[in-house]
Amino acid sequence: MSDEQPPRDGQRRQRTPAELQALNAAERTGRPFLTMMAPDVPEEIIMLPRDRWRLAVGRNPESDIAITWDVEVSRAHALLELVGDKWTLVDDGLSSNGTWANGKRVVGRQILRHRNTLCFGKTQLQFYDPGPPVSEATRRDVSPMAVPVTPMQHKVLVALCRPLYDESSETPAPNQAISGEIHLAVDTVKRHLKDLFARFGLSEVPQNEKRMRLARLALSRGIVSPRDF
Repeated sequence: MSDEQPPRDGQRRQRTPAELQALNAAERTGRPFLTMMAPDVPEEIIMLPRDRWRLAVGRNPESDIAITWDVEVSRAHALLELVGDKWTLVDDGLSSNGTWANGKRVVGRQILRHRNTLCFGKTQLQFYDPGPPVSEATRRDVSPMAVPVTPMQHKVLVALCRPLYDESSETPAPNQAISGEIHLAVDTVKRHLKDLFARFGLSEVPQNEKRMRLARLALSRGIVSPRDF
């Protein structure tokens, strides 16, 4: 069997406003979770438990993550296992049709990354690991009304977050990439970011953490949303 997943049409539909609201709420918890769209029902959000290290995925109704409607899913298809602080996807040959992560067949164990797309049979799930939530005080400070941003600063935030959203990188965009996307001088991008760090209460955060913290705050609070991409 090929290691490349064959293309499938119509696997995911556009999320409804209610589903987007539920997704944003789940991301704000900072906990890892999965999203799953079953036929003819709203998207399901599956929060991964803190007190269990192994979850079974399969067509068996008693599976921890049961995909009962998909005949291409084996009764015992795959496992999700927590190793250290990382969730992993395991397929040791249990499934008849294979397990896929971001279009690549999983053989053995694979570490899951934020926004990885998982495929079991015809069914797609998406894995989210948004990182630890900010403090409640910071949450109040970074609500959209409490942190107004200018149209140009919003463009900077969108460009900063783009690699995280489209999975082209696990880190936010560097200044040069932001500069090229929104046609600003690099020094101007730096000035906007410095102001944004201050607005979001990140000025005292270690330099090597500021960009990721800013990107996560912008995404988790909906200041940058899917419609921006």
